[in-house]
Amino acid sequence: MLSNNDGCIVSRTDEAKAIGVGMAAPFYQNKDIIEQHDIAVFSSNYHLYGDMSWRVMETLRMLMPPGAVEVYSVDEAFLDMSHIPAAQLQQKALEIKNTVEMWTGIKVSIGVAPTKVLSKVANRLAKKHKEATNCVLLLDTPNKLKKALEQTPIGDVWGVGSRYAYKLLNHHGISNAWQLQQMPEAWAKQHLGGVVGLRLIKELNGEPCIEMKDPLEKKKMIATTRMFGIPVFDLQPLKEAVATYTARAAEKLRRQYSAASYIDVFVVTNERKEQAYTYNPQSNHRYVSLPNPTSITGELIKYAVPLVEQLYRKGPKYLKAGVMLGGIVPDSSLQGNLFVPPQSNKQRLLMSAIDNINFSMRDDVLKYATSGTTRNWKMRQEMRSKRYTTRWDELYEIG
Repeated sequence: MLSNNDGCIVSRTDEAKAIGVGMAAPFYQNKDIIEQHDIAVFSSNYHLYGDMSWRVMETLRMLMPPGAVEVYSVDEAFLDMSHIPAAQLQQKALEIKNTVEMWTGIKVSIGVAPTKVLSKVANRLAKKHKEATNCVLLLDTPNKLKKALEQTPIGDVWGVGSRYAYKLLNHHGISNAWQLQQMPEAWAKQHLGGVVGLRLIKELNGEPCIEMKDPLEKKKMIATTRMFGIPVFDLQPLKEAVATYTARAAEKLRRQYSAASYIDVFVVTNERKEQAYTYNPQSNHRYVSLPNPTSITGELIKYAVPLVEQLYRKGPKYLKAGVMLGGIVPDSSLQGNLFVPPQSNKQRLLMSAIDNINFSMRDDVLKYATSGTTRNWKMRQEMRSKRYTTRWDELYEIG
């Protein structure tokens, strides 16, 4: 699978890995080997991924008690299995795996352990050794745990970034998770970021420190950002892009029944030096506090577009833009305004109607004119698969 604008390879099958297709490498560098072995290549397909992710997470919620599922990312979740007897954990994990795969068609791997960090270790090994584990690995004995930690490079431990991995390996001789587990808590607090490092060591030793998060927890900041499909040089397409991203962020805001108190717009540029553009991206941003918190798309666009005009300079090549909404408060706390026409206080109802139409019809059937009509700057997805589950005209056909 390719990244935004079909630039880099971000996901590979086991077969593609085996013949040497590189990870995070530019697509053009692997084009020869891909064509030689007739490998299927696909652009990012966010509509399909999002819908299939939702189906998997809903399946997990049906199989677990209320509040026992924490969605961590589009393809990962934590399950609280503390209510299941230890002797039944392996069978229950296998049952969950088989049910998800049968109901959704999505292959999954499951790691079961006393803590979140250890469950990530188990999951990685379950995925890596598919045939031996059947994609389910339970770390329920000291010997299993030690063996798993010894097989986990320090850079693959959840919470250890590349900077810390380099430091641990080159300055302290720690190359795997087992060696890190043996370090004293005081050492971890000093060398691994204070309390964060202390929690990591405790988690590796089987002491839960990272709690399950409320699945209904609302975001404190909402952002929408995309790379442009083609380089942008003029102000008008830049304004269209930011208006489009503002509308998308406003939809997310309304989905959690919130309103934003400020809006931040940023652009990423590539400067021209000596008659040529060399890749050296620079980011600039502007923000403004809103007179009143709002989730109304038109009001947010009204403040976002002038920020673009302030940021724009003729000459640079614009690679990316984005919108961030902050100062988020519940929209139930907002009051009507006595000094505006009555219909202006009903904008939230209008937004709900627009959201429902766009959700059912897709492809932004209703949008603000500021967002443009041609949108030539949109992200390239020249090899995208069909959106089988979210578009009537792209349903999978069986002959």
